[in-house]
Amino acid sequence: MIEDVQRLLDRHRVLDDLARRQVTGRRAVIEDLQHRQNAADIRRRLRVLHPADLAFLLESLPMGDRRLIWADLDDAVAAEALLEVDPTVRESLIAATPTRRLVEMAAHMDVNDLAWLADALPPAVLQQVVVDLDDAERVLLRQTASFGTGSVGHLMTRDLTAIQESTTAADVIEDIRGRGALPQYADPLFVVDRRNIFRGAVSLQALLLAPAATPIADITRHTLQTFAPDDPAPAAARAFERYNLVSAPVVTDRGKLIGRLTVDAVVDFIQQAAERDALAMAGLRGGEDLFAPVWNSARNRSLWLFVNLVTAFLATRFIGLFESTITELVALASLMPIVASVGGNTGNQTIALMIRGLAFDQVSRANVRYVLRKELLVGLLNGVLWGGLVGVAVLVLYRHLWLGIVLMTAVLLNLVIAAVVGVFVPLMLHRYGRDPAQGASVLLTFVTDSMGFLLFLGLARLLL
Repeated sequence: MIEDVQRLLDRHRVLDDLARRQVTGRRAVIEDLQHRQNAADIRRRLRVLHPADLAFLLESLPMGDRRLIWADLDDAVAAEALLEVDPTVRESLIAATPTRRLVEMAAHMDVNDLAWLADALPPAVLQQVVVDLDDAERVLLRQTASFGTGSVGHLMTRDLTAIQESTTAADVIEDIRGRGALPQYADPLFVVDRRNIFRGAVSLQALLLAPAATPIADITRHTLQTFAPDDPAPAAARAFERYNLVSAPVVTDRGKLIGRLTVDAVVDFIQQAAERDALAMAGLRGGEDLFAPVWNSARNRSLWLFVNLVTAFLATRFIGLFESTITELVALASLMPIVASVGGNTGNQTIALMIRGLAFDQVSRANVRYVLRKELLVGLLNGVLWGGLVGVAVLVLYRHLWLGIVLMTAVLLNLVIAAVVGVFVPLMLHRYGRDPAQGASVLLTFVTDSMGFLLFLGLARLLL
């Protein structure tokens, strides 16, 4: 798909260049006709793409080609793609789109879509869009947009099918036929009373198999996972995974049904959260567009590069304290990186497990001591095993028993320190409301490098 569109874009540029080289008096006409023909070819290729595929295409093209494709899309198609595209790419597309076109695109979205994009769209666009909504839609948009980005209310949809508990199976089936269509992921159907208080759910299978005169109350399942609009989205995502949910009701503190959370919204949230965590582990703030301008990418990466530079410089100061020791035994210089790299690798493994445990609420005050004890024992076991192995290797290579003992001891102690840091750094970041993935590896590298150098060279000074 990307290759096909890229070939069309390359042909588009070549033909445009040839048209501009025309020296006849009809040059402007030829250029316009050529541009229209090329744009029509691209539109025909893009028209058959699913909005998700179109979003993927936009994410995979360099900035210039992306804007060319974006400018040629119909407003309705562009609106669907804007909902599917990655938030960082969405931001760049919105910034490059005139206000008038954004308003026309927003006209093709329903209230749920507008609420989803409310934080991304410029205020001037939202103001113009709200004018064209009726009172009920305006209230729904304002209510949905008021929920925080990381809440269930932000992810929920108002598109649902609620049935009255006082009706019968035949009444409900007739009502569904009259509607002509059901919302996506409509199974189960949510049951409410006359005051719109949530009472339970009825599966489509139970509805179709029940006798026509069966009261809905008799086939209602009351034990159903529900969410409040202020519930954190990560907790809801874990519940969807744990209970294999497809759709779940969202109710207020008074029990009123106001929306539903669907599996597609949860999957999108999980994917975006996973991408943010993966980038944060590498020291990147938020998301980053692969084809973003050079200055934007450099600025996004600068903070933790600066922190890493400072910590690396501090770590080298430990080496400076032992210059005389290194001068006396040059082999120490070649062996130092082993202690630091093994400790960093072990610590990163512990950090990855801790971040996963915190994300799934598996780590708490009740079991953190067990986790710490377990990681310490793993560090000790690996330290004895791999420290002993490198110690034997040093003995074979350098014929120096005490040098092997020093290296083995330094590796053992640094692995224990790495385990402690790998447990406590994510815990501290999580406790103070920071993303545990943000900068954890940089802090870990600083500690394991510094302590690795200090332990290895300090023991060498004492014992060699």
